[in-house]
Amino acid sequence: MRESFKMKKTCLKKKDNLWILFNGVEYVIGLTKEAQDDLGKITFASVPKVGQTFAQGDTLVELEAEKAVNEYLSPLTGVVSSVNEKIDKDVDVLNDEDELNAWMISLKNVDVAQFDAL
Repeated sequence: MRESFKMKKTCLKKKDNLWILFNGVEYVIGLTKEAQDDLGKITFASVPKVGQTFAQGDTLVELEAEKAVNEYLSPLTGVVSSVNEKIDKDVDVLNDEDELNAWMISLKNVDVAQFDAL
């Protein structure tokens, strides 16, 4: 079995319909199954660029879907280290049944205490 993106589940938390996974290197953020169900089919996503800095509580991602338009706030303070490039090619990846495939961005330079407090 070949996997293009392999994550080691070191620590997983959920906050405000987002999941946050610390994989030992960076903090990966994605959409929970509950959020997917609430939104319906996602048709558009506005995600940040690599290198952008966010404070906890800043608007991180905006999603448009058949049932709603939602902004999701950053659960952590950090710098965007990677973005799921599949979103640009096909936003439908955010509708995937497997939550881990619905990852949006990764953050680095995060305060561990802030993550632990989630």
